[in-house]
Amino acid sequence: MSIKQIRLSTQARDQLIRLKSRTGIEQWNILCRWALCVSLQEPTPPTPIDIPADSNLEMSWHVFGGECHELYTAVLKERCVRDGLDLLPETLNRQFRLHLHRGISYLATPNRIRSIGDLVGLIQ
Repeated sequence: MSIKQIRLSTQARDQLIRLKSRTGIEQWNILCRWALCVSLQEPTPPTPIDIPADSNLEMSWHVFGGECHELYTAVLKERCVRDGLDLLPETLNRQFRLHLHRGISYLATPNRIRSIGDLVGLIQ
């Protein structure tokens, strides 16, 4: 996998701070995993926008994915294939960032996630 380090935008970091307080989930990587999965389940590809890496929130790919980092890689690759994209490292990196930030934005939508129960409700 070409993704080594993940640095989020300031907006995404601020949204994650709010999600942490609402859900009680303290680990950034866990919230980011939820966000990635929420975005990947959407039928449309994320809007190809430039996302700044302007926050101090950074984690490695292995911290993001934990023991399941290979599964997240496989799911991302499958999504790229489904969206008609190549599997070049720069494409995977860009799509990961787009999906991650879109997912964080979805989760941070006002009144969507008010507790950990709302987060768990997304999978039912």
